[in-house]
Amino acid sequence: MALFRDRQEAGRLLADALRERGGYEGGVVLGLPRGGVPVAAEVARQLGLELDVFVVRKLGFPGQPEYAMGALASGGVVVLNPELEGHIPREVLDRVTRLELEELERREHLYRTDHHGAELSGRPAILVDDGLATGSTMRAAVQALRKLGPSRVIMAVPVAAPESIESLRPVVDDAVSVATPDPFVAVSAWYQDFSQTSDDEVRALLDASRRPTVEGMREMPARVQAGRATLQGDLAIPAAPRGVVLFAHGSGSSRHSPRNRYVASELQRGGLATLLMDLLTVDEEELDRHTGHLRFNIGFLADRLVSAIRWVSQQPGTRAL
Repeated sequence: MALFRDRQEAGRLLADALRERGGYEGGVVLGLPRGGVPVAAEVARQLGLELDVFVVRKLGFPGQPEYAMGALASGGVVVLNPELEGHIPREVLDRVTRLELEELERREHLYRTDHHGAELSGRPAILVDDGLATGSTMRAAVQALRKLGPSRVIMAVPVAAPESIESLRPVVDDAVSVATPDPFVAVSAWYQDFSQTSDDEVRALLDASRRPTVEGMREMPARVQAGRATLQGDLAIPAAPRGVVLFAHGSGSSRHSPRNRYVASELQRGGLATLLMDLLTVDEEELDRHTGHLRFNIGFLADRLVSAIRWVSQQPGTRAL
């Protein structure tokens, strides 16, 4: 049984868990690319905190890449496995470090463009991933992050293997997880939608977080009745809107799509209200992943779209648009 519909829902639930703990005021939320960034973006949005990425590259032993000699991280931080120091030829370590540094710099440039990264010294840092399995990447990230001087390091994940989160508690100031199922199986087992996050989506989320908010914006959930089904949506209305744009999501996408939310934010800045609308319920979406009988049912989806149009045309803030 999945715990989360997608990474955005996981982020909202994780933000609720963090809100109960407190101690992150003035902090920065750091997502581990790529899958951790959509979760971190939602956490940052819900808590009103700055969002950034923390890129980590494992230094895998040649021929055994799953065996970590150490790790590289944002800020040029290098962490070596203390158990292996003195046992690995310097030329081997240098070669692997050089290759991984090239990839880290490529990702840093891709994600940041002209942004130089958040100032971390003296601030609480919330390190977020979409889940914790073995914990090796998170451990490397925590060790590297400590070297940059945050006042506190908070590890936050929606779901974690019980033994992994317990093993990491001694190296962080706080460890937060929405769920620690046992048996754990895999991170992907607890998501209905665990599709791969692209570099473009990471960039869109970061770009959106760095843009100033639209003054006078009102945001509210949309609940649209379509026959026996209740459809979910998000309505955003800027001050003095000139029109409204409805984003209709069928199967395979949702109103939480980072790309569409980015496009919606641009329209809002231009004075347009937006309604991001899921035309399928969560249960219908899950069923359609296996059967595919709804995604091409144009008449069915059109009826749902008409219901959404009627709803938005009746709302006080949009009925005159």
